[in-house]
Amino acid sequence: MFGDAIVTSAGDQYSIQVSPGHDADEVDHHGTGEIGPTGRPYREVPDPRPLDRHGPATVIAVCNQKGGVGKTTSTINLGAALAEYGRRVLLVDLDPQGALSAGLGVPHHELEQTVYNLLVPPQVATDEVLMRTRVDGLDLLPSNIDLSAAEIQLVTEVGREQSLARALHPVLDRYDVVLIDCQPSLGLLTVNALACADTVLIPMECEYFSLRGLALLTDTINKVRDRLNPRLDLGGILVTMFDARTLHSREVMARVVEVFGDAVYDTVISRTVRFPETSVAGEPITSWAPRSAGAKAYRALAREVIARNVKGA
Repeated sequence: MFGDAIVTSAGDQYSIQVSPGHDADEVDHHGTGEIGPTGRPYREVPDPRPLDRHGPATVIAVCNQKGGVGKTTSTINLGAALAEYGRRVLLVDLDPQGALSAGLGVPHHELEQTVYNLLVPPQVATDEVLMRTRVDGLDLLPSNIDLSAAEIQLVTEVGREQSLARALHPVLDRYDVVLIDCQPSLGLLTVNALACADTVLIPMECEYFSLRGLALLTDTINKVRDRLNPRLDLGGILVTMFDARTLHSREVMARVVEVFGDAVYDTVISRTVRFPETSVAGEPITSWAPRSAGAKAYRALAREVIARNVKGA
């Protein structure tokens, strides 16, 4: 899958090293007929076309009630890859832990205005919270621990499930894609994300217990579609932390594809020590290690998302 990338067990069993001088991003398997990690041939994915205008945005909720499945990593790196393809992207940190903000090098604990101030009265204007990131075309609505109080304070508000939609509405015309990093629960904040989203991207660790949790999540998506947001659909399932050497990973992958079929993205994110490194560096893997297999994978995912999920792709 990685061309000349070599998987080793020295030092870290999931270390991936790219051969010197080889640009892994030059390899594109889509449309070649080659069998991918999902057990299916890679589907044809066109190169994203240049845009002559921006907006209105497609809103994508990156959601899974299980923690540690790569939601934040995927939100950051997919957003950066989309920006590389000329899309204007807004990332929304809807997790009180603020991992998305920290992963982009933002000192979120010091911020006076965050997503919390967009949701809880007296609300501030969205532009007062909006931040530029180090990546061209990639903006951020940051969060911190203050957001943990929002679910309690929103309980008595009229239309509480639409609070995030009201906050995002004034800026949707500026962006092509909005990615919402949800907290690992199915509480009111996550319902807010689903209520304003066009589609849901589910990162799923290639592990048995993650597979079990998908049923609960898809049930929640169906309820939100029926009661709050008729346009909401399942955009795709992204398999993360995949290790092709283990029988368990391969069995879980086969089961996911059997149940969800074409909803499973062809792009699969394998384990690599590069992702923890980027978190410490406070930047996406596409800029921290642009020639790495991880960067290549998120660029491939961006192409799939543009082709399958983005309006006016």
